[in-house]
Amino acid sequence: MSTKKGSILVVEDEEKIARVLELELEYEGYSVTKVIDGLEALRAYRTGSWDLILLDVMLPGLSGIELLRRIRKNDLHTPVILLTAKSSVEDKVSGLDLGANDYITKPFQIEELLARIRAALRMKKVEQPQNENGDLLRFADLSIDQKSREVIRAGEPIELTPREFDLLVYLMVHKRQVLSRDQILDAVWGYDFFGDTNVVDVYIRYVRKKIDLPHLPSLIHTVRGIGYVMKDAK
Repeated sequence: MSTKKGSILVVEDEEKIARVLELELEYEGYSVTKVIDGLEALRAYRTGSWDLILLDVMLPGLSGIELLRRIRKNDLHTPVILLTAKSSVEDKVSGLDLGANDYITKPFQIEELLARIRAALRMKKVEQPQNENGDLLRFADLSIDQKSREVIRAGEPIELTPREFDLLVYLMVHKRQVLSRDQILDAVWGYDFFGDTNVVDVYIRYVRKKIDLPHLPSLIHTVRGIGYVMKDAK
């Protein structure tokens, strides 16, 4: 088998179709993870790193359209190809409006799907800066390597817990954007978190203590009555 071309999350509740997709994609050199319902897919999406998502529209737990909406709320870059029923025009329109990159109608020829996957991955590469590591986030004198989970500020390494790391990454990805506590809670803790939004304030304090040191300009700022923003001190 050839070197892995990328990681694909297959979200399909029909086991036979999911298995065929898994086998065909792995044969083509992709790394594949398959899940069978929307809630499991949301968890897999949030805990993994994906080059492309194949997403069935009709899913138990959470519909493909709703899952796409949640993905695009914070992620505009991961290609998503919808798997739709032949007559589901509304699903196709809704999916494209919500940011799906493409769709393919069941039943489909695997060669056509593979071609659409290659096209979507090519487009993703074109959209990414050629000289930039997509896993490396930089802002001011702060850098985060999402693969190694290394955080460095002003040349000094910083140790963060997994939750603190996820929170900081979310702030970095949305730098200079004012984010509400609800937005942060949904993105970092998950839509199914049942708890007080005060947990956001607590973890912001934790991260600030480690990132915004006394001798350095503050990067994480409070927007009274709304939430938080990562921006330059100036």
